[in-house]
Amino acid sequence: MTDAQTPPRDRPWLIRTYAGHSTAEASNTLYRSNLARGQTGLSVAFDLPTQTGYDSDHILSRGEVGKVGVPVSHLGDMRMLFDQIPLEQMNTSMTINATAPWLLSLYIAVAEEQGADVSKLQGTVQNDLIKEYLSRGTYICPPKPSLKMIGDVAEYCYTHIPKWNPMNVCSYHLQEAGATPEQELSFALATAVAVLDELKPRVPDEDFPALCGRISFFVNAGIRFVTEMCKMRAFVDLWDEILETRYGVENPKFRRFRYGVQVNSLGLTEQQPENNVYRILIEMLAVTLSKKARARAVQLPAWNEALGLPRPWDQQWSMRMQQILAYETDLLEYDDLFENNPAVDRKVEELKDGARAELANIDSMGGAIGAIDYMKGRLVDSNADRLNRIERNETIVVGVNKWTEGEPSPLQTEDGGIMVVDPAVEQHQIDRLSKWRAERDAGAVQAALADLRAAANEGRNVMPASIACAKAGVTTGEWAQEMRNVYGEYRGPTGVSKAMSNKTEGLDDIRDAVDAVSDRLGRRLKFLVGKPGLDGHSNGAEQIAFRARDCGMEIDYEGIRLTPDQIVAAAQEHDVHVVGLSILSGSHIPLVEDMMKKMADAGLTHIPVIVGGIIPEDDAARLKAMGVAKVYTPKDFVLNTIMMDIVTLVDPQAVAAE
Repeated sequence: MTDAQTPPRDRPWLIRTYAGHSTAEASNTLYRSNLARGQTGLSVAFDLPTQTGYDSDHILSRGEVGKVGVPVSHLGDMRMLFDQIPLEQMNTSMTINATAPWLLSLYIAVAEEQGADVSKLQGTVQNDLIKEYLSRGTYICPPKPSLKMIGDVAEYCYTHIPKWNPMNVCSYHLQEAGATPEQELSFALATAVAVLDELKPRVPDEDFPALCGRISFFVNAGIRFVTEMCKMRAFVDLWDEILETRYGVENPKFRRFRYGVQVNSLGLTEQQPENNVYRILIEMLAVTLSKKARARAVQLPAWNEALGLPRPWDQQWSMRMQQILAYETDLLEYDDLFENNPAVDRKVEELKDGARAELANIDSMGGAIGAIDYMKGRLVDSNADRLNRIERNETIVVGVNKWTEGEPSPLQTEDGGIMVVDPAVEQHQIDRLSKWRAERDAGAVQAALADLRAAANEGRNVMPASIACAKAGVTTGEWAQEMRNVYGEYRGPTGVSKAMSNKTEGLDDIRDAVDAVSDRLGRRLKFLVGKPGLDGHSNGAEQIAFRARDCGMEIDYEGIRLTPDQIVAAAQEHDVHVVGLSILSGSHIPLVEDMMKKMADAGLTHIPVIVGGIIPEDDAARLKAMGVAKVYTPKDFVLNTIMMDIVTLVDPQAVAAE
């Protein structure tokens, strides 16, 4: 083929690395280093206090500061985070939801300080609260006022920052919580419909199609990459169909399905973690091979994320994977490779039919807001089915339930193959926060908060008042407290019913053991499952509670975001036989240390405590030295073994024998 006949090469997708840790200063260094290595967009990870609207010195923030992202408590932190990074030239994705109006306000304030033309800012705030209730857990307020705030951001951006994506419908965490492809399609699209219904009355009819065109998606791609690629083609078709038929959007440009992606973290394994490199590559193919359904932006996890926080080299390795596919291969020189493929077309239609049926079901419940409890229950059930298939070896996971023998990984060096955040970071951040509060104009802060409170009470758009708060020096916790005061707080559904299910296959022996030990105890074995701190990843806790219930135990599981004091009080009040803690944010050492001290102070040292999470071996030894009876990590995937351990721990005969 001559040069004249060579089709134009497509532009590569935005290459991102999801990053942020420790402090704004350390994260800024990481961002500038990644940009120098060829990253083409920023993707900011915030720590859990920032995501859930608490300052770094709040009791619930203990142990969580700087762990899974960067702490941003005020304008000074945001200023430092983007120091020497010209925001007018950046495309910045911020994974932020409940506090999205606030973090965007801080971003705008910093851009103005830099002298940027705010109307030219490009990027995205995730700003999807519905999936937070279903899977991720960083919500603050109830669904209706949360939806109103999503609308406030979208309306403000449409008028003042037209190139900004004000809302990123996020199905990523739905798959992480066990969603089937049909559930991922339908639950995400139902969320988008709820947001568009909220936005429609806010703008003139003639402007609504352009507003639809700014709604983007953030999706997940799992290991079944043909199905996942077909899912993306189904997303493209269904979104086009919804915008045309439900909303009358005529311009195809505004009906385009625009999405970014991070590929699956749920399938990354602690066992033989080097295998995760292949998993990540294969999953990336699902969202890049098909031109019709190609991602606009891609960020990849690192091979060691099932072990802990990736190091800069690990993130660089994942970025190189993208660069090799985009620049060394000929992928971007061809039209869609799957057009008119009968096998692909069949699968796409099958997924669309399943998603349409589920969408109709959700619609009959009043839409996504009315169906939150239903969707949460469905996700917990789907995740239980997924785990059951792995336990029964119906789903093969290499290195986990097949070919488990292997050489030790040379990638896990003396640092354990992960980055560990210095515990001193938390006190450093608290000291900076105290200094910030002492040096700001207290009168200006109170005036700005009063206007924010009035805006929320009066139903005004909270964005202008939030930007004024950012400039006045208000903190993240203060902004969020005003939202709590006006709109109230919310506790999402757990998806775990206390009634026993009929999923009892293979549980007869354990149920007999639970019955026998309950007889010896004189009442039903009672198991408290608790999630201390701010970690909202509840999948593990839900599945443990779900299985314990089906094994005949009485369970006490009240969901996420509890203080150690609350968990100890529940253990005492409900007279439980064993306490199980689930912590996946890396804050297990300080939280469990606090918990064990409070258990001792309450005279509850006779109650065994077990802990599950992403816990390195050295940390597991430290937890056991504190008095923890058992420590479980993702490699302990056979839930029935954990159930038998619980029975043994509380069996009076076994305790007497010891």
